[in-house]
Amino acid sequence: MAEQKGHPDPKQPGPPRQARPGGRSKRSKWRRLARYVYIRFIRLRSHPQAIARGLAAGVFAGSYPLFGLQTFIGIAIAAAIRGNKIVAAAGTWISNPLTYVPIYAFNYEVGRRVLGQSVEVGLTNRSPQEWMSLGVDITIALLVGSTIVGAGLAIISYYGGLHLAHNLKSGRHKVMKSHNNRR
Repeated sequence: MAEQKGHPDPKQPGPPRQARPGGRSKRSKWRRLARYVYIRFIRLRSHPQAIARGLAAGVFAGSYPLFGLQTFIGIAIAAAIRGNKIVAAAGTWISNPLTYVPIYAFNYEVGRRVLGQSVEVGLTNRSPQEWMSLGVDITIALLVGSTIVGAGLAIISYYGGLHLAHNLKSGRHKVMKSHNNRR
């Protein structure tokens, strides 16, 4: 059979498709990661209350501007209140490079208002010397605001995490029962 150039024989298999570098598409990698995290969460051997306490501890620690220490603080708090340490570490992810600025700006504003600091203690239009003189005031306002906001978020995440953990655990039991009944 004579083939014309540029027109391969449709009955013959074509050249193998080129794989993307790394093997899989980015979307499928993210999908696999999300599924893995979901399955790991479902298989947690903790009680729903321990999962919720761990989440609350992690979210509380994640609201502080202590980069690099948030995970350790979240795990320590979770250990102290008998929460799930893995979920606590994951809960600290509320502060990440995308959320640092909005979270800490909000925390600072809350702390500034609670402490009664004037608007003149704002962060804009300052020289480096003024920044240095305001360092203690800004730090205290940020830490007070982080404590208040962190406590509020911890309460919300505890009840939200408790609800989610109960629903996922009961859904897992239903799936396990239906799987066992098929055998």
